Amino acid sequence: MTARLRILTWHVHGNYLYSLTQVPHEFIVPVMPDGRPGYAMLGNKIPWGGNVRMVPADQLRDEPFDCVIYQSRQAYEHDRLSLLTSAQQALPSAYIEHNPPEPHPTDTRHFFQHGHGVLVHVTHYNALMWDAGGMPDAVIEHGVPEAEGVSYGGELERGIVVINNLGARGRRVGADVYEWARSRIPLDLIGMGSESMAGGKGEIDNMNVPAFVARYRFFFTPIRYASLGLSLIEAMMAGVPVVGVAATELPRVIQNGINGYVDNRRPALLDVARQLLADAAMAREWGEAARRTARERYNMTRFVADWERLLFKLTGVGNV
Repeated sequence: MTARLRILTWHVHGNYLYSLTQVPHEFIVPVMPDGRPGYAMLGNKIPWGGNVRMVPADQLRDEPFDCVIYQSRQAYEHDRLSLLTSAQQALPSAYIEHNPPEPHPTDTRHFFQHGHGVLVHVTHYNALMWDAGGMPDAVIEHGVPEAEGVSYGGELERGIVVINNLGARGRRVGADVYEWARSRIPLDLIGMGSESMAGGKGEIDNMNVPAFVARYRFFFTPIRYASLGLSLIEAMMAGVPVVGVAATELPRVIQNGINGYVDNRRPALLDVARQLLADAAMAREWGEAARRTARERYNMTRFVADWERLLFKLTGVGNV
């Protein structure tokens, strides 16, 4: 049988944490009464498994762990020093880097430096761009559970954008591209803070996003510089074709004219979006190809196996 590890990690990205906790080990998540970033209660919007347990952050010193998975700079550089014992800080550790480097895309040294650690990237683009500073690194691409009973409808002759706080995050995630495109083609926006922008529909509960998005003719991504969004993969899993800016990891995912279309020429994106709006059969064909891509590349079986291998290598604990 497989040894069951006790893993400390943080609640930074809810949907990613849900996927991560499908790995068959015990996950301990710290919480604080004020619910500050990284320490909010897990809540009931996501069906957390019985292997996930919340612990008050000030009690972490009393918990036995086998390894630590950091997911934010705040937790690694600051919080661990006050919340964990020196022995806990020295445990085998991974840092999940969810984003490409900032402020400089090529010359930014990653801050995670640990004598018994590994830097884990979620895309190959991110791994290419970060300077790991001599730290061992690895790439574990996203794993996304397929939403049961959700299939592409495409009945809404509109595109859908899914980005949290798009207006506040600005050009990096394409707020201006969204506004430019929306003035020319029908687009809606969902996500936290989306009501502040034209076409904003508000936040949709995590588990309801695939069904909501599946009604739209295509998924539109205006992002210039960010990691590959889980919502985009969820859309592909639901059979929605993707149209968007050909940036970061996306050109390795989308094949033009097969499962979507990406380009850095804005007029070209509009032309393809209009074709999809006019041709529901083409949209469905591309969407089916998108579903196949997502199922082959981002399935949970592969994701769990990748994490099992990494955790075994990191801790030396495996089949017993």
